[in-house]
Amino acid sequence: MTQLDRDGGSQTMLEVKGIHKSFGQNAVLKGIDLSVKTGEVIALIGGNGAGKSTLMKIIMGIYQPDQGEVFISGQKVTSHKPSVLLEMGVYLVPQEPMLFPNMTVEANVLIGFKEGRVALHKRLVELLEWLGWHIDLTRKAESLSIAEQQMVEILRGLMRKAKVLILDEPTSALTFNEVKSLFKTIDELKKNNISMIYITHRLTEVFDIATHVAIMRDGVITLNQTIENTTKETLVKGLLPPNTLERKHSQKANVPQYENLKPVMQVKNLSGYGFSNISFDIYPGEILGLAGVVGAGRTELAISIFGKDTTLGGQVFLDGKDITGLSMGKIIQKGLNYVPEDRYLHGLFKISDVATNTTSACFEGFSHFFMNFRKESDMANKYIQDFNIKVTGQDQLMGSLSGGNQQKVVIGRALSTAPKVVILDEPTRGIDAVARGDVYHIINLLKEQGVAVLLISSDMEEIMELSDRALTMFQGNLNHCFDKQDITQDNLTAASFGVYEEAMTGA
Repeated sequence: MTQLDRDGGSQTMLEVKGIHKSFGQNAVLKGIDLSVKTGEVIALIGGNGAGKSTLMKIIMGIYQPDQGEVFISGQKVTSHKPSVLLEMGVYLVPQEPMLFPNMTVEANVLIGFKEGRVALHKRLVELLEWLGWHIDLTRKAESLSIAEQQMVEILRGLMRKAKVLILDEPTSALTFNEVKSLFKTIDELKKNNISMIYITHRLTEVFDIATHVAIMRDGVITLNQTIENTTKETLVKGLLPPNTLERKHSQKANVPQYENLKPVMQVKNLSGYGFSNISFDIYPGEILGLAGVVGAGRTELAISIFGKDTTLGGQVFLDGKDITGLSMGKIIQKGLNYVPEDRYLHGLFKISDVATNTTSACFEGFSHFFMNFRKESDMANKYIQDFNIKVTGQDQLMGSLSGGNQQKVVIGRALSTAPKVVILDEPTRGIDAVARGDVYHIINLLKEQGVAVLLISSDMEEIMELSDRALTMFQGNLNHCFDKQDITQDNLTAASFGVYEEAMTGA
């Protein structure tokens, strides 16, 4: 008997019944029923915003459900706390491993245990031998590859005798050989009756490792069945809204409305960390949407264009001039600016005032040693008025503003540099409906002023409403470009999952 042997049979290890969860007026989960038995691997698929992360956080005890129940090995969960669910045998292997970089592998795995170190070390060595993993327990975590870090996360769960492992996009940053190794491990865990929920956007993986598949769309389960009864076409139908395959797609592409204009920015065969061989043009006054699921490489592409990350090949031209490899400051001066996805981490100075946040990116016209405070005030006031930013005054601290007003300030700061092209990465993330409408108004104003906008969004409706053309990315590559009349939720969803051809033909 190995350390991982469990009682046989088909005991239900995890079951959720009638789970509902809302945040304010936004209903995220609308009655979820899902169960996993011993040795089963349920592949959970769904687009951005389907509710997968919220469901997993409820299973992990991070969120309390508004309605519904969670059972582990038949025992009802009465206290929704991470420590309780961990004790009951549920462990999440996150997409981004959360290790302590300066600690050894062994210390990272065994942190939190109260048993004696000698016994724990012996048990860990036995576990590694059973898995067939060769990893130096004395190595520092900071020296590990992503694949090795995931191994450590799995070891953490197995050492805690997890009955249910949740694997969140585990192959998103792995090489082909590392993926094969992970799948071998999953297969061994299945044989030892470990239950798993495997979250993925890669449909081909479902048939490699899953015993069952469930699809979430808009907070409900649209499909839940065994893998033997599933085809790729079944998955395509489950991902898309009803009647998609019955709709006609015979419309001819529009003649490009920008054919008589020169592109203001050209991206040619650009490659970087997380994407490869990307090419597209964007024209003055065009809103070009960029859709794709999490991990497709959209943000990595954006920050490479902006000079924030290293490019591995290809070129970016602005007004016909090569800006590849220039610093962010130089790129801003040339006429390109970027509004980041995470405004809290990269977009604002919470302890500074609104005026400083609005003008901090605008260098031209300011002395190297003394700020032109009159000019700063005039510029801040312009964006406060134009963008309807609700503040008590320019001296109000940024951190005290609502999320929507913070976002308007961040956009205003990017526009203070008078860009020819602005990249907006998830511009309405985390803001309310009223603020969203204000941001849409700002984006359309930019279009009217001739500014080109690269709009990155996980919200398909947002792409549909605003974009003149739309691109989709899948696993680091651009796979489709849609003209205005073809920008539909069906097309964007299918292309984002890499199944556009199957969806359109019904094959």
